[in-house]
Amino acid sequence: MAITRETVLSILKDIIDPISGTSITEAGIVKALTVEDGNVRFVMEVNGSHAKAYTALKDDAEAKIKACDGVASVSVVMTAHSAPAAPPDLKPQRGGAPAGPEKIPGVDRIIAVASGKGGVGKSTVASNLACALAAEGRRVGLLDADVYGPSQPRMLGVSGRPASPDGKTILPMRNFGVTMMSLGLMANEDQAVVWRGPMLMGALQQMLTQVQWGALDVLIVDLPPGTGDVQMTLAQKSQLDGAIIVSTPQDIALLDARKGIDMFNQLGTPLIGMIENMSTHICSACGHEEHMFGHGGVAKEAEKLGVPLLAEIPLHIDIRLAADGGAPIVVSKPDSAQAAAFRSVARDLIAKGHA
Repeated sequence: MAITRETVLSILKDIIDPISGTSITEAGIVKALTVEDGNVRFVMEVNGSHAKAYTALKDDAEAKIKACDGVASVSVVMTAHSAPAAPPDLKPQRGGAPAGPEKIPGVDRIIAVASGKGGVGKSTVASNLACALAAEGRRVGLLDADVYGPSQPRMLGVSGRPASPDGKTILPMRNFGVTMMSLGLMANEDQAVVWRGPMLMGALQQMLTQVQWGALDVLIVDLPPGTGDVQMTLAQKSQLDGAIIVSTPQDIALLDARKGIDMFNQLGTPLIGMIENMSTHICSACGHEEHMFGHGGVAKEAEKLGVPLLAEIPLHIDIRLAADGGAPIVVSKPDSAQAAAFRSVARDLIAKGHA
């Protein structure tokens, strides 16, 4: 007999919130409940000052749901809310010994691929770079942390739900030699993720620490555009070894890229280099080269910052078609000039000890 959303809700209604004295559903603690193919997932947004009590409630809820017929797995993310606070201070703190970034077991290095704004091809760069590193013999993981627009499942041709044998550890997916995890695998492709900051941070930490990544030389993290909660959580909670900034050449894109660079500087994350995407276009009919978005803006910015320009990736339809088709250009056309640009970046990262 298949488990239903109504059955799960009836179980949760019998679990009492120790603070309000009502059920955890009536208290508004249960968020984002999904029941699909026997897999039950939801978020518990709780008062952080009573974390121990709520941890016991979480365990109780998991045990009762697992005992039901038709349940394949139960995944519960617990996030804490508190009273409104001042904006976080990104400057290094003096004194005390606050909990610092932690290393993910089995993962040697973590590289973030970031952009100041959307639409510059950051996710395409991340997927091709991961596949290029795998082609060079590295053990590579790819975490799709672009929670509002997860595109890596489509780009890497991965579908289906990740398994969770014990309801706690998540088994990632794998294709083209890349171990991959994405929030896009947990929701339908056309389903919006309507989550606030605490939920996002809880989900990111779960994907970092509860996914069975195994032994990796490098974990590539595809970040959402901008300078928000996900970027800060990644830099503050994990040992981030460096960031690669992707931008197109035009001034508008570079304005936002500078903000992303400044954020990583404030968080103390080293900048590995910059990539200029959609750098140039070669007409397939006549061979004429034109710079649709200008040219050289990223190179000048990299020179000003004293960091390498890692690559100038052309604007080419084959790159787009490969990404949409579920096999990045590095995999589908490994001998092409477009693939060569990504392979060159991968070799450079390996040579410099970044991957």
